[in-house]
Amino acid sequence: MTTLSERTSQSAFDGSRLRVVLLLDLHDGAQNQFLEAYEHLRNQVASIPGHISDQLCQSIENPSQWLITSEWESAPPFLAWVNSEEHVATVQPLHNCVRDTRSLRFSILRETEGMAGGAPEQLRGGLQASPRLGDGVVRHALTFTVKPGSEKEVAKILAGYTSPAAQVDENTRLRRTSLFMHGNRVVRAIEVQGDLLAALRYVARQPEVRKVEEEINPYLEQDRDLDDQDSARMFFTRAALPAVHHVAADAPAPADVQRHALFYQAKEGCGMTLARMLAKQAEAAADDPTTPIASSTIFQRDDVVVRLIDMSGALDARPDLALGISGARKAATLTRLLATGDDGVPTTDEEFSRFLARSDMRLITDRHASSEES
Repeated sequence: MTTLSERTSQSAFDGSRLRVVLLLDLHDGAQNQFLEAYEHLRNQVASIPGHISDQLCQSIENPSQWLITSEWESAPPFLAWVNSEEHVATVQPLHNCVRDTRSLRFSILRETEGMAGGAPEQLRGGLQASPRLGDGVVRHALTFTVKPGSEKEVAKILAGYTSPAAQVDENTRLRRTSLFMHGNRVVRAIEVQGDLLAALRYVARQPEVRKVEEEINPYLEQDRDLDDQDSARMFFTRAALPAVHHVAADAPAPADVQRHALFYQAKEGCGMTLARMLAKQAEAAADDPTTPIASSTIFQRDDVVVRLIDMSGALDARPDLALGISGARKAATLTRLLATGDDGVPTTDEEFSRFLARSDMRLITDRHASSEES
């Protein structure tokens, strides 16, 4: 019998096979161009480690609607591919063919006997161990860098914007937006109840948000033109910082919980390994009934890792716990994975506190949507 996990949790690191579903609505007359682009994409994806298979389907009711499904050994190889510059370049020809897209990702929990019969022996199994308990919230982040020297001006602009109305549609609602900076890097973490894509599109259309985006444009290290659909799409594709793990403790959050963000710059090629290690530490902390951490969310793209924690008490009261490296071995592993681990392995409280201070991101604004807001 499959049991349900008792605490709120999501993870890309449970080892289960992954099913990716991409829904597409094509422009009229674009089928041949789309098929040509898909063949190129299919050949590219087939060579990616961790890819098992894919299918292209066309609706029997509306020929403009298409479906691409793919199966992967697990989530990490897919995420490494979909967040890569290679993927951005490979899918670019599809944009001229497609009116609308929607991407969905599922870990495989059960399957009918014989469904994996055509797969190699080593790929059979790999099912999610048990259902996870959700809270109806989708977590996502965006990150980008601004020109050195412009940090104060950018922080002032980002802190001063007017929040859009929280209600997106009857099924989707903005719950929280948290903005942090670490040097010249900006991280915007959002929580959405309902459809993330609908929420992102809604926010992009709001005049108060558009005004802020235009004001920070001159300070961005990566140029963008929000009036050019391709330029805007490319910028936000590269800025995406997906949530790869989230866990919340079983107990209700204490009243004094504060939100913090910690920034980790991993060595080249080590971002996923670092995120996986932090995820394991977060799961272990959630099992401790005395933990001051109410929830932990890990975002990762390439070698950028951000850990968002809701924590009661001072951040530096337990610097090792806040950093996600309880124990000397974990601290040593972290320093090996970081691009800036030149100061040696922290062992004393003072060394952990200095390590934490370097990772701690500056909070610019943290906004909740009230229950009465519409």
